[in-house]
Amino acid sequence: MSAPISNVRPPPDQLLVDLADYALNYSTPSDEALDTARWCLLDTLACGIMALAYPACTKLLGPVVPGTTIKNGARVPGTAYELDPVQAAFNIGTIVRWLDFNDTWLAAEWGHPSDNLGAILATADWLSRNAAANPPAAAFQSPIANRQSAITMRDVLVAMVKAHEIQGILALENSFNRVGLDHVLLVRVASTAVTTAMLGGTRDQIVNALSHAWLDGSALRTYRHAPNTGSRKSWAAGDATSRAVRLALIAMTGEMGYPSVLTAKTWGFQDVSFKGNAVKLARPLGSYVMEQILFKISFPAEFHAQTAVECAVRLHPLVKNKLADITRVELTTHESAIRIIDKSGPLNNPADRDHCLQYMTAIGLIFGHLTAADYEDQVASDPRIDALRAKMTVIEDKQYSRDYLDADKRSIANAVQVFFSDGSKTDRIEVHFPIGHRRRRKEGIPILQQKAASAFAARYGKSKSEKLTSLFTDRAKLEAMPVQDFASHLAKPN
Repeated sequence: MSAPISNVRPPPDQLLVDLADYALNYSTPSDEALDTARWCLLDTLACGIMALAYPACTKLLGPVVPGTTIKNGARVPGTAYELDPVQAAFNIGTIVRWLDFNDTWLAAEWGHPSDNLGAILATADWLSRNAAANPPAAAFQSPIANRQSAITMRDVLVAMVKAHEIQGILALENSFNRVGLDHVLLVRVASTAVTTAMLGGTRDQIVNALSHAWLDGSALRTYRHAPNTGSRKSWAAGDATSRAVRLALIAMTGEMGYPSVLTAKTWGFQDVSFKGNAVKLARPLGSYVMEQILFKISFPAEFHAQTAVECAVRLHPLVKNKLADITRVELTTHESAIRIIDKSGPLNNPADRDHCLQYMTAIGLIFGHLTAADYEDQVASDPRIDALRAKMTVIEDKQYSRDYLDADKRSIANAVQVFFSDGSKTDRIEVHFPIGHRRRRKEGIPILQQKAASAFAARYGKSKSEKLTSLFTDRAKLEAMPVQDFASHLAKPN
């Protein structure tokens, strides 16, 4: 006869405690991390503002019940919406991710840590507006909200550093995609930890909230891969951030947590969803991820293809008048690119196209650029694109694959060479580090600023765009700005 199962409640899993302690106590990111967070905020907002030009995105925005408004609610940049923080997080997270143009983290599990801005900005604006309207009392007796001054943008930047770090460090050695789970799991976990702390949660409340985040498991990656690739991949992060805020609010009521959610035999996350593997932190939590983050500056493309498109754009002047004479295009890449975006056959929608290495490279060769509009049906119907795709051969370079996994290099290398019917060929153009890489930060930031200025001008007009971009020129002034003032600059009346 087997022994009865012990019902002694165990102490919290160590990972929950480590994440909670970091979210609660870490307050001194490196100067490089804070400076990078400033540009990350600008870039992320620009991506969200650009997405508002796409009806497929905007149809998902607004309150759950049309016409509902919240007094002192969180604003959604570029819109007139004022929403509860849960729905605001969904809105902001959705616009940020829609065009696949915000920052990227490549590791055993890749992802986009700025997706967490949905939860962070929505929570900060909501708390800040209510603290300013009703000082010193505020919901949940939050230490931040109870200050005589409102929450500042430094709080937002520090929260961004923390969320980036939690998501990114968990991604270094834990590969959830290899067991079919989507990386937005880590967005939910990071946003839950950070927003519970922002709400004034205690260590125990953050641990409890995190246990619920892991209890939720993860979405399947079905919507990211052929033959099912679809637009859910563009709002999955919004869904994750909104769920995080909801779980944080639940934990703040005193709702219980589940201490061995990860390690419980049979029923814990590790046994049920991770094939018995331990979920672990690869290195101590600090500000490493924000310092190392990769920006998508030049192209709204899946990051493994960024350098391939850069190669293609360089080759465009040499091939634009000889497209019919091309017999072969060799794409040399790394293993992750082959596994994720090497794709043949029909491409059914924009989400399909922005995850096809051959499509993105063809656009660069034919047009000399790659924009979000190039994934739409009007451009995709150009017969030259599929004709060129059919002539492409994808080859793995083992050294590229090794360098991709090297923590010191973190390269994302691609090379492109074009061959013609007369026997001639172009040079083999090779790029190891995209312009958004830390190694090209000095070169990249001015282009990032241009990206943002263009996005803001299209939505707000040139004069307002200049005012918005000027908010980021002096980090000290930005850090001192109350969040509700910052959000007011971004709101746009109907």
